[in-house]
Amino acid sequence: MNLLSQIAAGVTVAGLVFAFVLEVFFHRDPRTYAFTLIRPEDVPVVRLWVVFIGLYNLCFAVGIAAGLVLLNLGEVGSGRALVLFGCASHIVLAILFPFVERRLWRNALMEGIPPLVAVVAYAVWG
Repeated sequence: MNLLSQIAAGVTVAGLVFAFVLEVFFHRDPRTYAFTLIRPEDVPVVRLWVVFIGLYNLCFAVGIAAGLVLLNLGEVGSGRALVLFGCASHIVLAILFPFVERRLWRNALMEGIPPLVAVVAYAVWG
């Protein structure tokens, strides 16, 4: 897997960890409402869901990061599979974001562009 693919996958990991931190630890903070679309009065009702979405993002981040580590330790097949699966999953999710809620188009770009770069760079340059 080429360097550009690995860097883009690393950016994907960083973005997922950032989303995890916002969703799990800062979902009550009014500054995150534009990102999460959670209204202050709804925070108690959606807390469980937003925390689990954050944990889901962390799980994908760990999977992609593990793939990058495996790649660089010589376990190319396993590492590549983890990286490509995690990145492809987030490309699909990013495509679906605006269909679920149009106001999430910025989130879709942030979630979709880095893994798309990783997958396309791998497809073109290996």
